[in-house]
Amino acid sequence: MFSLEATEKGGGNRSSSSSAQAILPARARGTGDGCRPHRTELYHEVPPTCWPIVYSPDYNITFMGLEKLHPFDAGKWGKVINFLKEEKLIADDLIVQAREATEEDLLVVHTRRYLNKLKNHILEGFQEWSFVVATITEIPPVLFLPNFLVQRKVLKPLRTQTGGTIMAGKLAIDRGWAINVGGGFHHCSSDKGGGFCAYADITLAIKFLFERVEGVSKATIIDLDAHQGNGHERDFMDDHRVYIMDVYNRYIYPGDGFAKRAIKRKVELDWGTEDTEYLQKVQTHVEGALNESRPDIIIYNAGTDILDGDPLGGLAISPQGIVKRDEAVFRAARSHRIPILMVTSGGYQKRTARIIADSILNLHNLGLIDKELATSEAKNPKVELMIRESILDLTKLSLQ
Repeated sequence: MFSLEATEKGGGNRSSSSSAQAILPARARGTGDGCRPHRTELYHEVPPTCWPIVYSPDYNITFMGLEKLHPFDAGKWGKVINFLKEEKLIADDLIVQAREATEEDLLVVHTRRYLNKLKNHILEGFQEWSFVVATITEIPPVLFLPNFLVQRKVLKPLRTQTGGTIMAGKLAIDRGWAINVGGGFHHCSSDKGGGFCAYADITLAIKFLFERVEGVSKATIIDLDAHQGNGHERDFMDDHRVYIMDVYNRYIYPGDGFAKRAIKRKVELDWGTEDTEYLQKVQTHVEGALNESRPDIIIYNAGTDILDGDPLGGLAISPQGIVKRDEAVFRAARSHRIPILMVTSGGYQKRTARIIADSILNLHNLGLIDKELATSEAKNPKVELMIRESILDLTKLSLQ
């Protein structure tokens, strides 16, 4: 049984190692425009002792109580980790520490003009950056903050979560699954943010994999947040390598009709949809999506704003329903042998952190995630072909 280590694209010769787990050849491939991918700190080797769970204390947003002006629990990510520690599932030294995405990382997807709008930029006597960030975060007082504080207290946490999603993408290929305890900024596209989403982490994770990891050329996004994921939909509008399934409340933000054209499997829900109907639709359509798309990676946007009582989601799913939903998606990924990356996305009640932790614990108890789980569980034809070629090469060497 071999562990399918992800092969990063970027020059290098086939290494001769006695370990079957280290025999994959490095193969260079550019970004499609003749240029090699830029140097990044996000694709680094992770010790095998670590869980493929990505987090940083820098995820959490706390600044003079301003974060309380938005219904989003800006500290929920740390709470999830604390619950998992209390249950003895993880410890600090077993978590993959997220790194902040640099401007060069962000430029893989974002336009420089958009990134400049998030900085200190004066336009006709007004501080344009403050308006843009205040609009994206939906916290009006941000309009009056100096840019260095906005960068440090608001945007850096979001850039770190974005880096975490990119890192978790490679981990999912390496290990078969990965969870970024943050991320899921599905309203942000290459040139526009919104809905508390300043960086397009889902698009970035997929583009990084396409550019850098051999054998990854198709992705499926399963977006189960209560809101339509219009950001990644706009980014992948004409990209046939990316299949999008989106299940959302049809009556709430963003109602982006143009972006809906990118959805291959659209499931629009009514106000107050409950567990039975919801879970039946999720299970049916996840299975259908994977049968249609046969991807190399699943990006699962696991928003908990579907929870009954959520002030923005408008659905009525129970905590147990959320746990069952996540279980259904991971079971489908396992049965199809496809690596899966989960991000936590929206959720606007204090109890969502406990529910996310309970769901992760349930996945572990059922054996759907495990620290030792090898990517041999994941079906990736190109990588499997590379393994067979490498085995043949070793066999030839042994016969010489």
